[in-house]
Amino acid sequence: MSVIDAMRAALAVLEPGAVEIIDDSAKHAGHAGAKSGGGHYRLSIVSPRFAGCRTMERHRLVYHALGPLMKREIHALSITAKSPDEP
Repeated sequence: MSVIDAMRAALAVLEPGAVEIIDDSAKHAGHAGAKSGGGHYRLSIVSPRFAGCRTMERHRLVYHALGPLMKREIHALSITAKSPDEP
């Protein structure tokens, strides 16, 4: 299973209506974090679980869902998290 597939599977607990994951690891080749094998990713996710949550709360939900992946497979993660009623 690829890291992106593993991320999608882990994020399923947030019942997302939309998930887009972009692997930016190639842009960071030679970076100290890249040496450990962890990748750089951009995540855009829409979930009803984010309704009424502030940005930091949304990010915590994402980090909690990704759990163990954040320790090795993911070195850096840029998150855009919205509820379905947000543009």
